[in-house]
Amino acid sequence: MTVETMPASPAARATQELEDSAALDPLVDALRTAAEAVLPGGRLLQEMRGRSLGHALHPIMTDLPIGVWVSATVLDLTGARKHADAARRLVGAGVLLVVPTALTGMADWSGLKDQKSSRLGAVHATLNGVAGSLYATSWFLRRKGRTGLGVLTALAGGGVLAASGYLGGHLTLARQEPGHSGASEVSEPGGAASPGQES
Repeated sequence: MTVETMPASPAARATQELEDSAALDPLVDALRTAAEAVLPGGRLLQEMRGRSLGHALHPIMTDLPIGVWVSATVLDLTGARKHADAARRLVGAGVLLVVPTALTGMADWSGLKDQKSSRLGAVHATLNGVAGSLYATSWFLRRKGRTGLGVLTALAGGGVLAASGYLGGHLTLARQEPGHSGASEVSEPGGAASPGQES
């Protein structure tokens, strides 16, 4: 019995092009410099990568902002004016949750060794930044009473977030990243090994 190979989808082909694009290397370098400046080292870094959980912490953290933003969208689509205050609070809560979520993602990304994964992760992070900015703008617009425009901005943020989520899923499922999560031996930001640890 032969199993037919499914043709690659347009999204999968575009993802592979990102992995192979050396034009993304300056973005990778800039993000790596930021990670070295922001992230702690040692055991705290290991915990940010999920050492005590036994697997990556970041995928759990992503559920928090996504969850409240999806909830806000449900309220928007079922009565934007009626639920304006609640939706605005949910959007704002998601924006606040971006910070710890992004830090755990950066912790994972900083330990990647494969350049293709690093490129893809850098695009994933950039898209998340765009999505977070759109949701922050949505909160500001709603606070000013411009609910309709705030709803549209949030929907745009959700679209960007979906694209970013596809890349994050590809990193996790197709590329099996991050391979270090849950391990007691992890590299420091920038790829250097922690004292007493192997790289």
